[in-house]
Amino acid sequence: MTKVTMTVNGKTVSAEAEGRTLLSGYLREGLGLTGTHVGCDTSQCGSCVVHVNGQAVKSCSVFAADLEGAEVRTIEGMANADGSLGVMQQAFQDHHGLQCGFCTPGMVMAASAFLAETPKPSENQVRHALDGNICRCTGYHNIVKAVMAASGQDVTRIAAE
Repeated sequence: MTKVTMTVNGKTVSAEAEGRTLLSGYLREGLGLTGTHVGCDTSQCGSCVVHVNGQAVKSCSVFAADLEGAEVRTIEGMANADGSLGVMQQAFQDHHGLQCGFCTPGMVMAASAFLAETPKPSENQVRHALDGNICRCTGYHNIVKAVMAASGQDVTRIAAE
């Protein structure tokens, strides 16, 4: 076991981890941050996306020990300082971008990282950016609307598919 220290959601944290411990397990089991979901353990579904040093990363695909000293942001760190929903979270709520909610943390994290790089994306760009995240419930339409709304764009023009 190795002590792994990183900054998670703005706080320096440490937990013991084996060399084979994935970031998803470190967050969930080591730190109790269960908002990061594990859907497939093969980096196919995207439900485990977090931000590592500002980049969207599937946390089931990296070892925690390799991230010593990293800055990590999870879904728990997406709320505003007063505890209210962050912009992307609020957009998902306002535009019904979730149903069962299992994929939602990964979708919010992936979409937030995408908007940081592409602040005013087209609908097609949003769809392409989220193609590594699987949702079994929504059909993606309202997720795309939510991301577009979070970018400050008019979503009334987005036609249902």
